Amino acid sequence: MTIRFIGHWSKLGRQERAQALSRGLDKIFDPGLRTSIAALVEDVRQRGDAALVDALARFDGCEVEAGRLRVTDQEIERARTTVDPGLLAAIRDGIDHVRRFNEQITGRGDWSFESEPGLVVGEKVSPIASAGLFVPSGKGSYPSVLVQLGTPAVVAGVPDIAVVVPPVPGQRSAAGMAGEVDPAVLVVAAELGIREVFRTNGPAGVAALAFGTESVPRVRKIVGPGSPAVACAQVEVQRYGTVTNMLLGPSESLIIADDSADPRLLAADLLNEAEHGPDSSSVLVTDSEPLLAAVQRHVAEQLAALPDPRKGYAATALGVNGGVILVRDLAEAAEVADAYAPEHMQIAVRDEDWLLARLHNAGEILIGQYTTISAANFIIGCPASLPTSGFARVSSGITADAFRKRTAVARADRRALTRMSDSIIAFTSHEGFPAHEAAVRIRVARD
Repeated sequence: MTIRFIGHWSKLGRQERAQALSRGLDKIFDPGLRTSIAALVEDVRQRGDAALVDALARFDGCEVEAGRLRVTDQEIERARTTVDPGLLAAIRDGIDHVRRFNEQITGRGDWSFESEPGLVVGEKVSPIASAGLFVPSGKGSYPSVLVQLGTPAVVAGVPDIAVVVPPVPGQRSAAGMAGEVDPAVLVVAAELGIREVFRTNGPAGVAALAFGTESVPRVRKIVGPGSPAVACAQVEVQRYGTVTNMLLGPSESLIIADDSADPRLLAADLLNEAEHGPDSSSVLVTDSEPLLAAVQRHVAEQLAALPDPRKGYAATALGVNGGVILVRDLAEAAEVADAYAPEHMQIAVRDEDWLLARLHNAGEILIGQYTTISAANFIIGCPASLPTSGFARVSSGITADAFRKRTAVARADRRALTRMSDSIIAFTSHEGFPAHEAAVRIRVARD
C-alpha cells in the first residue's frame, strides 16, 4: 500500500485544490441522508420514548423496553467493579488533566472596568442551564470522549447534564439484558458525578435531547462527535431552537514535516488518525521528496501490522480520503494547512516557532514528534473534541467555554450619561427613534 499522491500544490489547479481540501461535508449534507434523518428527528419529536425504542431495534439491532432507556444508578456503580484497574487509572489521569486545563479557562470569569468617568462595563459569566453529551459507540467504544466532553461541562458548573450513548453492538449485561453500555463509559460518568445516562440510537438520541421524551430530559445545547448521520441530526435539531456547537464529524489529521523529521514516527502518526474509520482522512504536507519516499516504506510496514478492520480503515484514510501534498517550502505548507483547517495538526520541522506563527486554522496544533495525537486524544488535557470538515476556520474545540455564556453588565451615573447624550441623540435622530431620544433627554435635562 502507498500513500495517495495528491500532487504538487503549486501545480494544482483551482478545482484540484478544492478537491484535495474537501472531505466529509458531502456525506453530512447528502440530500438522502438529510431526508431520512429529518424523518427520524420528527418521529422522536412526535412519539418520544416509543420512537427511541424503535430506532434501537431498527438501526442497532437491540430490543430495549422504554423503561430501560435510562441507565440505572446500580448499573453505573456496578461498572466500577468490571473495569480494568489500569483503565480506571487512565480515566482518572485523563479527567485530572482535562479538569486542570479547563479550570484555567473558568478562572477568567466576571470582569469589569471603568471605560470613562462614571461608566463601568463588563461581563458576568454563567454556566448554561443544561447540556446533552453524545458519546459514540459504533466501530468501538470511547470513554475518552465522555472525559473530553463531561469534564469541561462539570468544571463550567452546568447543573443538568445528560449523556446519550448507543449500546455496544451485540453485548448483553451480566443479567442477559440487551442494550449493554460500555462499563468504561459508565465509570467516567460516575467519576464526574453524572447520573443521567441513556442508551439510545445516535441520531435518535440527539433528537431526544433536543425535544425531551418521557425518559430523556430536554437540554439547551448538544455536543459530541459522531457519524455523518449524527452530525446531520445535530444540524437538523437546530431548526427547533437547540444549539449544537459545531460539526464533529469523521476524524482527520494533517502533519507538516521537513527533512528533519523521523519518517518512522511520521508513519506512526499518520496511521494514528487513519485507523479511526473508512471516512477518516490523514494528510502529510512536506517539502521533501526523499522524506516522502521513506515515509511510504514505513507506512507499508506499519500498516501490515495493524489488525482488521483498522488496517482497512487506515488504508482508505491514506490511500483514498487523504494522502500527501508536496510543497515548495514551509511557507506554502502553512498556506495549505490553513486552507485545509484540520481537526488535528502536528508539526515536525526544524523551526517550530517560525511555522507556528504562520498557522491559524486548526482544532489543535501539536508541536514536535513527542506531542502525539494519541497523547492529545486521551491525556494531555487540551480539548480533543474538535471541529472537523474545515470548521476549525471559525470554531474551537470543546472546553468549559462551550458550556458558559456571557452577559454584558453596565452601570452609568448621570455624569456619564450626560457626557454620552449628544452622541446617543445623534444616532436616535438619524435612525428615527424619538422615544429612545426622550429616554435620554428626560434624564439629562437641567433641573
